[in-house]
Amino acid sequence: MARTLSDLPLAGKRVLVRVDFNVPLDAQGRVTSDARIRESLPTIAAILKAGGRPVLMSHLGRPKGKVVESMRMAPVAARLGQLLGTPVKTVKDCIGAEAEAASKALQAGECLLLENLRFRDAEEAGDAAFAAALAKNGDVYVNDAFGTAHRAHASVSGVPKLLPNAAGLLLQKELDAFARVLGAPQRPFVAILGGAKVSDKLPVIENLLPKVDTLIVGGAMAYTFLVQQGRQVGRSLVEKDLVAEAGKVQALAKAKGRKLLLPQDHVCAAEFKADSPASVHAGDIPDGLMGLDIGPKTVQSYVDALKGAKTVVWNGPMGVFEMDAFCKGTEAVAKAVAAATAQGAFTVVGGGDSVAAAEKLGITGRLSHVSTGGGASLELLEGKVLPGVAALG
Repeated sequence: MARTLSDLPLAGKRVLVRVDFNVPLDAQGRVTSDARIRESLPTIAAILKAGGRPVLMSHLGRPKGKVVESMRMAPVAARLGQLLGTPVKTVKDCIGAEAEAASKALQAGECLLLENLRFRDAEEAGDAAFAAALAKNGDVYVNDAFGTAHRAHASVSGVPKLLPNAAGLLLQKELDAFARVLGAPQRPFVAILGGAKVSDKLPVIENLLPKVDTLIVGGAMAYTFLVQQGRQVGRSLVEKDLVAEAGKVQALAKAKGRKLLLPQDHVCAAEFKADSPASVHAGDIPDGLMGLDIGPKTVQSYVDALKGAKTVVWNGPMGVFEMDAFCKGTEAVAKAVAAATAQGAFTVVGGGDSVAAAEKLGITGRLSHVSTGGGASLELLEGKVLPGVAALG
């Protein structure tokens, strides 16, 4: 396990911190959601309290190696300064003489945010020389960017090879939560997987199935499983090349005595549009229609399966939750996960759509852990070691 923040000497040190400040900005360059900034406040505050001088680095958007004025870090620094109650200094680049001088000039209680890392191609390329240039801005290194820990980028997996390093409080919290569900989960253990494609979740299914008691499948990915069972699914999204693989998953579930729950009925429409008339169909889906949400019988089945659960992992919506006509399944499952939490279950929600659904319903505070990294959480559920974590220690 990686060293923790308390293992590093911080007093008087420049602490180079990889954060995930990839936040949305409006047309005027104002931060419209500061959730990711807030998530790293405990780490930044702990460094300041210990006498360290935080030098923060992050990417913002996809500038593709070029300087894009609308993707500069200044608005993020302004919002961070408001949250910290102290101004945050900025520089016009993330490496070079100006950045180094600014980092060395930091006084106790001050904080510096370097310019967008992805203004340089070398960041995503994992370039060793770029990592060495970044490392000149700090005496020790902390990774608090769970959202990019699955990327072998220079700031994530290159810099920690060059400086004493540790995991930040946010990264540690994420790793602890996933270790709890994947290592020695309390039972019954229920996993809920949704989303559009089986291909996106197949490695997760294969890793989780032996560990869980019940696997709930929703979203368009369920139709590939139903086709394998001989069901008619109309115009629903199906990955034909994975129908046989879906059969292997179902055989594995049976062999290991795991419950694999699939939709029994469906909310359907003729078109993928918010105003397309919706209808409920049990069993097969008529020609010309596509399934866009789980039906009421399935909702009840999934909600019942979550009652009494002690560990729950949820990744992926049950339908097109962005459209009011097709959000009922996702909302019901989200509320059932929150209810399980209230009854003592340890619940982890990961993936952008699942988190967005939980935020839309206002239930994030009623869940045990809401992950800040969609891709990183998915790779942990697949059983992979994240490059940003492997590089620490």
